[in-house]
Formats: sequence, C-alpha cells, structure tokens
Amino acid sequence: MIGDRWGVNEDETVRSYPCDDFVASPALRAWRGVTVAAPAEAVWPWVAQVRLAPYAYDWIDNLGRRSPRELVGLPAPRVGERFTCAGGRKLGRIVSVDPGKQMTGTIMGAFMSYVLVPQADDTTRLLLKVVMQTSRWVAFGLSVGDLIMARRQLLNLKSLAERHRQSSLGAG
Repeated sequence: MIGDRWGVNEDETVRSYPCDDFVASPALRAWRGVTVAAPAEAVWPWVAQVRLAPYAYDWIDNLGRRSPRELVGLPAPRVGERFTCAGGRKLGRIVSVDPGKQMTGTIMGAFMSYVLVPQADDTTRLLLKVVMQTSRWVAFGLSVGDLIMARRQLLNLKSLAERHRQSSLGAG
C-alpha cells in the first residue's frame, strides 16, 4: 500500500508489535521508524510525553498550541490512561505499556505501538506501527495521512531527545 512504510527496514516490518494483539486482520498496517542519536532511556520520556500533545504539526492537530519542548516529569504511563491530547482534548487510551520499551494506544479505532529498540552504538530505533480494521479505501487514505503526520512526530521526538541528551551531556 502506498505510504505504509517510512524509515523502516524489512526486519522491522516483520517483527511483532504489541498493537498486533488488538487487531486480528487489519486493512491498515503502517510502519514508521527513525534512528535517534541517544540511548533508549533518553528517548522514552519523550515517547511517554505524547500523552500531553501530538508532537506533529501543531498548527493542524493541536489547534496552534505548541507541543512542550521540555520534559515535564510525567509519571510512568499506565494502561487505561489517556493516550494523547490534541487541541486541548483528551483522546484515546493506553492499552499496553512496558516502560522504557513500548507504549501502545488506541485512538479513533486505530491501534499504534511506539517501540524503542536500543542499538549497540548508544542510539535507539524509535519504531511506530499503526493497525486498524477498516475498508481498503479508507486504509489507503489513512496510510498517506498518517505518513505525513507520523513522520513529523517521529522527527520532532528525535530532535527533542537528541537536543535534551546534548544539553545534559554538556551540563555533566
């Protein structure tokens, strides 16, 4: 499907993701990934902070409100909590979490897993998989739309984690 992959390799598309446990035969399957020049423990707080804001195009999905650019010290995410917030509205819910490793949520019928994969060179692969039961035509449209928004979100999370890591290294 057009738009179903960005920044991922074949091994990352065939691995199991927690969201796979929630949708038996998804019409939409989309994978996104980015390498972050920071260890997983520096990336995780930014993934967990998705609970506060979308971190994509704030002028579109957050009604112009800027997603936080500093960590606010949220408690660890828990199953049943809101998944994200956009435009001041609480959206979705967390359905699975393994702190420091993955957070899976659902929003508007889609399930998505953010997975952190530590690499040997002190970097992290931040992977996102989205699955949903829907028609093929809707899946196509959602795949393309998600590609635009998820790509921006992952690049923003990457930039924030790397910047935060650099500033903490400089302070140490």
